[in-house]
Amino acid sequence: MAASTHVSHDTHSTTAGGTWSTRRIATTALLCALAFVLTFVEIPIFPPAPWLMYDPSGIVAFVAALAFGPSTGAIVVVLPWVLKTLFSFNPWGHLMAIVAGVALCVPAAIVARRVGGTRGLVAGMVTGAVIALAACIVGNIIVTPLYTAVSTADVIAMIVPILLPFNALKIVINCVVTALIQKPVSQVVSQ
Repeated sequence: MAASTHVSHDTHSTTAGGTWSTRRIATTALLCALAFVLTFVEIPIFPPAPWLMYDPSGIVAFVAALAFGPSTGAIVVVLPWVLKTLFSFNPWGHLMAIVAGVALCVPAAIVARRVGGTRGLVAGMVTGAVIALAACIVGNIIVTPLYTAVSTADVIAMIVPILLPFNALKIVINCVVTALIQKPVSQVVSQ
């Protein structure tokens, strides 16, 4: 009996040598480009704090993390914000966006992949949401006083009335939209 050789045709995973396929690199680059464009879409979603803006780039990164894994999600979070720093110099705000995005999509993708199915997706989103919310609050306490005239005590006073609801709303939007579109988008990019 001859030994059979199995050749994988999965163009979205790494090759046997640990490198990414050309198709996966191209798909990741397109997702990064889309996320980059969406970083410029700023929507005020929380009337008590109109200076806090929501951008939908996190949805693209979240879909990438669920479709291709946490490392791809992290890349799609980080690269657009690093690139945006060249056009709009706001390193502290961009750092906060990176922390929030990675804290949401990476743990969510890890849990979703381990548990599987709808249950895994929900468990992943809840896990990512809790971690992201904590990261946003701690990040604001540390970073906001570095680049604004707001003191640490003032930031702490804003946690319950402003930071907690704004970040929770942002996370819920990212999770709901991602849950609605991730399956069809994953099917399109995997063809």
